[in-house]
Amino acid sequence: MPNITLSIPNDIYKKMKEYSEIKWSEVVRKAIIEYLEKLEKNKLEVSTKKLLEELGSEFRKELEKLELEKAIKEYRKMRSLEWKRLSMIQVD
Repeated sequence: MPNITLSIPNDIYKKMKEYSEIKWSEVVRKAIIEYLEKLEKNKLEVSTKKLLEELGSEFRKELEKLELEKAIKEYRKMRSLEWKRLSMIQVD
């Protein structure tokens, strides 16, 4: 696993030393992971909006004709398949 160096103000460092039992590298690692997940989520939302714009008004008209129950059923099916795909991906 790669290492990174982090600079923090002296007063923060002193406060961290008061809680020496805490694994600060783990706190930072989790914070970075959570922040990256937020960034990726926002990126996906922007991509979805852009995709809808690119598909244009004809697509929106067809989408509006779609019955809600059928849309929900297909969404759940798609989500289930995506979950299966993601759960099968191996992490190094």
